[in-house]
Amino acid sequence: MCRTRAGIALAVLSLCALPAFGQSFRVQCPDSTVTHTASTNNSEPPYSGPTQFALNSQGYMSPSATTVNGAIRCQQISGGDGYATMADGTQTFMFSFGPLSGLADIAAGLSGAENPLTFNESFQTHVNNATAVPLPGDPATTDGASDNGSTYTQGGSVVNGVWSPPASGAFTYNGAIGQVPDIPYIFSIFDISEGCGPSLPAPCPSATNGTGSVTPNTVTVILNTQSPFSVGDRVVISGVGTGYDNTSTNPYWTVTAVSQPNTIFAANWAFQFTATTTGLGDVNASTTATAASFPGIDGHVDPRQIMDVGVMNGNIPAPLMAFDEDDEFFLTLTNVGMIMRPDLFEQHTVHFHGYPNASSFYDGVPDASVAINIGGSFTYYYLAPDAGTYFWHCHITPPEHLQMGMVGQLYVRPRQNRVPVGGDLYTYLAYQNGGTSTISLPSTNPVQDLRTVCNPASDILCSTVLPAVNTHATRAGTGTTPTGNYTYNDGDGSTYYDVEYPIQMHGFDPNFHFVGMTFNPEAFADMKDKYLLLNGRSYPDTVSAGPMATQSSDGRVHYAQPMSSIINIPAGGKALLRLVNLSVSEYHTLASLGIRMKVVGWNAKLLRDQAGNNTEYYTNSITLGGGESLDVILDTSDDGNCGSAGCAAATYTSGKVFYVYTPNLDELSNDAENFGGMMTEVHICKTVTGTTFGNTCNL
Repeated sequence: MCRTRAGIALAVLSLCALPAFGQSFRVQCPDSTVTHTASTNNSEPPYSGPTQFALNSQGYMSPSATTVNGAIRCQQISGGDGYATMADGTQTFMFSFGPLSGLADIAAGLSGAENPLTFNESFQTHVNNATAVPLPGDPATTDGASDNGSTYTQGGSVVNGVWSPPASGAFTYNGAIGQVPDIPYIFSIFDISEGCGPSLPAPCPSATNGTGSVTPNTVTVILNTQSPFSVGDRVVISGVGTGYDNTSTNPYWTVTAVSQPNTIFAANWAFQFTATTTGLGDVNASTTATAASFPGIDGHVDPRQIMDVGVMNGNIPAPLMAFDEDDEFFLTLTNVGMIMRPDLFEQHTVHFHGYPNASSFYDGVPDASVAINIGGSFTYYYLAPDAGTYFWHCHITPPEHLQMGMVGQLYVRPRQNRVPVGGDLYTYLAYQNGGTSTISLPSTNPVQDLRTVCNPASDILCSTVLPAVNTHATRAGTGTTPTGNYTYNDGDGSTYYDVEYPIQMHGFDPNFHFVGMTFNPEAFADMKDKYLLLNGRSYPDTVSAGPMATQSSDGRVHYAQPMSSIINIPAGGKALLRLVNLSVSEYHTLASLGIRMKVVGWNAKLLRDQAGNNTEYYTNSITLGGGESLDVILDTSDDGNCGSAGCAAATYTSGKVFYVYTPNLDELSNDAENFGGMMTEVHICKTVTGTTFGNTCNL
């Protein structure tokens, strides 16, 4: 803890972590931004060239053409504590992050980054019940969650120690927990009239230019105070009478003009809207007539719901985050405190490790940004600039909080995934770097993307170099439907894969966790991982269909490790492993028996030299230090392993099982002389339904 004394120089004070005071729970997910307008913010448009910006009438840069890339993505997480269950049944106390949005997706092993329409849906709306609220317990990872408000369990059920998948109608809510309609602002009405009422000066002002006559169905409302409404606001009229008052079929009016001249009060006390009928006339409103803001979802949350769901809901790995290049990502961290250690007033932050963040304010390092106190929320903002595999963690006393479990996976998908089927990958990559001497940009859109401009002759840090040889590879697909995806913007299809699996290598020291739970000093120098984990699980739990149940101190059964590590590959296909080592004390090695590894990226960079030559390589094992990432493709095609037609089809037949494991024998046990540790299975399938965790192996 950083402490200061009176009289210490300000330079010394600047070394301390500065908490964000005056906090309260809040969540932020805008429907639109300067870059992403309301028409494009909920889906990923095809990539047809770089986003073009120009100075608009308000004096700032905004998209000037139809080419707008990416979308808006939002996610909410809790910072607190929880339990994980090791493969030998041992429960481990954690400092951990849990999901507060995208709950159903997180439980299925998917990213919790949602579009605004999904994120801003209230739980009440989702279950079509005005009184519905989440019950205590983490609904996405507790036993038996459903959306009906009667019980909470998503992850299926456990009977006599046997897990069964969830029944139909299980928990499907992916919006942010706790979002409720904002409290409306209510104002009394002095006068309301349609058309040219007596309260308006002659000639009546127009709704648009202040001259001429008001159209017959234009309504002017004069309040008893200055109007707070702006053009486009939704207003509810009550207590006036039929025609003016809003109903269930017409829940609000939309403000069309403000600051309207009248014979009663100042112009800024009046506003206008357009009625659906005419002949409503003039009404001298009574004291019960009101104009109120329409209660909508705008980040206001119910703290009780946050605490009911967020306490003891920690996951390992922490909630997965994945989005696309050009996306704008709004991440809200809500610190719910630690019920198992009420003596600790731990702050938390989010740090995107190795991520090219433009502002230190959102970097999560508390010396340069902010730290979030218990009972507070903070929304981080990121623009996704470079594809690759990263990870994220808490940056408050990192060795402690990482060891205790505050680490998660993060990756950014490339623009190349949005190239239309049949589109030339080399040409579309040239959009991003302005072309070379061997290719010209299409005349239809010759503008380069200045955010990713890449000229190896002048920039040795180029991350997206055109391949040395144009292979004329095109976006894979059937008809107009894409198949598979790409790890990077490669321009030659060399990083293509059919299915992907983010795999987090991590470990727990049970002694360190035990003293952390029992109020004893933590021996950092003696830290030694005894449970070695892939996505929070050790073998054989890595290949179990459902997660192990953990009885938590709140009396609920939680599934704190929702992600298995089973790797399903369609016969002849390719599986991308997004590997990250999040250990604070160990190097980790993973080996593959029978299926060679094709390494295509390291630390979120495509393996390619400045001349455009691919430096990818095949291997049977990889070694990562703490804080490193690798993109590895398990390749069961002829090119990947045999080099001759038909060889792979004979070797990798449906139903065969291979293994990915660590050759370090002391890491192949579960804190005892038994078989376990850092190992998982690779299944060869006839086909695979789905692209990531939670997919189905069809034999």
